[in-house]
Amino acid sequence: MPLIIICGTPVSGKTTRAKELKDFFDNKHGKRVEIISEDEAITKLGYEKNNAYLDSQKEKRIRGYLKSEVLKLIGKDNVVILDGSNYIKGYRYELYCASKASKCTQCTLYTIRNHEEAWEDNQKRVSETVNTAERDGDSKVTPYTEEVFDALSRLRFEEPNSNNRWDSPLFTVQPTDTLDLDSIYQVLFERKPPPPNMSTQNPPLSATNFLYELDKVTQSISKCILDAKQLNQDEVRFPEYPGCELDAGFVQSVNPQKLLRLRRQFLTYAKSNHSNEDVNKIGRYFVQYLNKTLID
Repeated sequence: MPLIIICGTPVSGKTTRAKELKDFFDNKHGKRVEIISEDEAITKLGYEKNNAYLDSQKEKRIRGYLKSEVLKLIGKDNVVILDGSNYIKGYRYELYCASKASKCTQCTLYTIRNHEEAWEDNQKRVSETVNTAERDGDSKVTPYTEEVFDALSRLRFEEPNSNNRWDSPLFTVQPTDTLDLDSIYQVLFERKPPPPNMSTQNPPLSATNFLYELDKVTQSISKCILDAKQLNQDEVRFPEYPGCELDAGFVQSVNPQKLLRLRRQFLTYAKSNHSNEDVNKIGRYFVQYLNKTLID
């Protein structure tokens, strides 16, 4: 799913824009939209919003939870919207790498609002929360304390920059602006995702792991061949490697010494030519090598 990262200061309209985007992709383009909400994550993890932002360990867990939810849903179709402050540029870079590794498109939506106006609306939430709690016995909206509000608005917030590849394409919007929904659709569904590179790819097996797996796979195949010879079978099939079988005639002509010699030759060859290869292919290569050796 293409990824939209919403970031912004408190009470700047992040959730409102997330719902606007969902309605647009749902109703106009028939896309399935998943909204991953920071506020909902805080509640699900059992934290109180203001306390969570004042505790670095809780914040770290929240970011980890949100990232894991993104990784579960991200793919080539439909849309994932991450609705949160996302104020750390390093965290936005991690999400960019995740979408790049998944070969998905991405954009950033930055909601901006005047600090004083946002604080006034936050204060209104205080009154609304008190009235709601008195009426329903529960609080529907949790306002920010002044300490947390100022921290997230001025002290910690790392503003997105369109010159940074992880923030681009960047859409900036104020509460009174009309969001350019068609342009967002175009960058998500009419452009190719950036190609994955070394920084977003899973590293190959280390040399130690490769040699261990190489030795284990070739030993297992050699044992199957010797067992087949002992049972007077004319051919050997290998269920672990579909489509691979040893040519008829080789089984009865081979002996443990010859097979050991061929295995050692293959190990030397594989170390030089297949050290970056998927280890699951090594078994097929070994069987092919044995068949070719027989023909030669």
